[in-house]
Amino acid sequence: MNSIWILISALVWFSVGYLAYGRRLARVYGVDAQRQTPAHEHEDGIDYVPAHNWLVLFGHHFSSICGAGPIIGPALAVAYWGWAPSVIWVFLGSVLMGAVADFTSLFVSVRSDGHTISDIARPEISPRARLLFSWFIWVALVLVVAVFAIFAARTFIKEPDAVIPSLALIPVALLTGHLLYRTKVSNTAATLLGIGLLLVALFLGTQFPVELPTILGMSPETLWIVLLLGYCFVASITPVQVLLQPRDYLASFLLFGAISIGIVSILLTGPTMQANAFNGFSPSAWPQAGPMWPMLFVTIACGAISGFHSLVSSGTTCKQISSEAHACRVGYGGMIMEALVGVLVIICVGCSLAAPRLQEVLGPTGGGPISAFSIGYGMISQPILGGYGEAFAVMTLNAFILTTLDTSTRIGRYLTSELFGTTNMYVSTAVIAGCGGALALTGQWTVLWPAFGTSNQLIAALALLVGSCWMMRRGKSPLYTLIPACIMLVTTLAAFAYQLYGAVTKLNEAGQPDPNWFLAGLIAVLIVLAGVVFWEGVTVLTNGQTQDLADQPG
Repeated sequence: MNSIWILISALVWFSVGYLAYGRRLARVYGVDAQRQTPAHEHEDGIDYVPAHNWLVLFGHHFSSICGAGPIIGPALAVAYWGWAPSVIWVFLGSVLMGAVADFTSLFVSVRSDGHTISDIARPEISPRARLLFSWFIWVALVLVVAVFAIFAARTFIKEPDAVIPSLALIPVALLTGHLLYRTKVSNTAATLLGIGLLLVALFLGTQFPVELPTILGMSPETLWIVLLLGYCFVASITPVQVLLQPRDYLASFLLFGAISIGIVSILLTGPTMQANAFNGFSPSAWPQAGPMWPMLFVTIACGAISGFHSLVSSGTTCKQISSEAHACRVGYGGMIMEALVGVLVIICVGCSLAAPRLQEVLGPTGGGPISAFSIGYGMISQPILGGYGEAFAVMTLNAFILTTLDTSTRIGRYLTSELFGTTNMYVSTAVIAGCGGALALTGQWTVLWPAFGTSNQLIAALALLVGSCWMMRRGKSPLYTLIPACIMLVTTLAAFAYQLYGAVTKLNEAGQPDPNWFLAGLIAVLIVLAGVVFWEGVTVLTNGQTQDLADQPG
């Protein structure tokens, strides 16, 4: 099949989804452009800071949610089950579920004084639901910090020419932030200067690759992890308008450029899909993949629906939005843009790598899903970027891994403060960064990682449940959020059941039983936690409790 038809279908479907469904949700929620947002009401110069304009906030939000997730998941899904079911899930999941979850989390948090979605569970469901949900998210964030620190470190080692452009984002962002907030320089002039400096850094990176030596017995990977965690600590406590907003804003232009080049290249060349459209419900070539339902729906998370997005929406974005009128375009529109990235990844991988080649690249000795995407992007973008397409793809991706890393640290700081009642941001940041570093440096993250993808989708289901309770308590129809919440709950619990069975029946290399009881126990605990939170939410919904709008936020 010619990939042009997939791309055109995506552009039309996503446009209709945003203009019709997204705007309908905005009307149902009661978006009020005249209402004061927490960014203005609680402005503190550190976390609550109104964005310079909605594009700056969109850049932060998009950069934070669009890390490695929409690359890894779709690339694996194309290999496992084929490109057709992957495209269908991205289409339906993003418009009807993922964008709904992101928009809902953002809007509900804005109406709740900028509190995180887990903290909102206290008044909307129950204190117990809030506590269990918060711990669930906190563990997930620690794992994100650990794993993305490792991903970034290994990328720096494998691609040393990505070091300078990735790290140059920091001083360039500081300069751009200063121009945007401390001078009278126009937004356009500051943006063009920042992008220009970033392009210079990209060129310098190819000329001066950076490779760290072994120092004091620490390997280059360990050194990078320590340096990255130190950076995250500083970035998490730095006022958002100084570093976070301008850095993510500038980084988003890298991805906007990559998306634009990908779209134009596909329209110019019209490459044909080489990978299989459908590999079967349980592909024999990939026994580790599992059945298409439920495993496809937790393999492709970012790009369709992701719980991490809800944490960003209700963690950092809600504290920077200057008008409720921007909530739909940032929350719903940001997810739609990421879905387009997911479709481009499917096309890049599907057009460049047929089934045997996919098995080689994604196998134990291959480069993995990121390599599969960069190979495909390099081939498709050949008419515009020549031989630099593959390197450009890797550099762009690594910039977003860093944004996801320090955004996770900042959100973890908020949640740590909520859980432990500490107002000292240095202590809260040290706790989240220290726990993430301990998992990364000791390798213990590998024990938790198999359950993370499913846990991420479960967070999305629970965030939608909180949104449903918020809607119902204010006399609004909860069906827009409750239906996808139930679908994702059933899907994630089924995926957990499959993983639990795999952990209990695991065999070693000799074919002897070698069950992973720790992972099995962890999955069982997560199932119970999710069941309790969801049951309490359903109790609220079935009781039909409402609030006096004069007394309650929202």
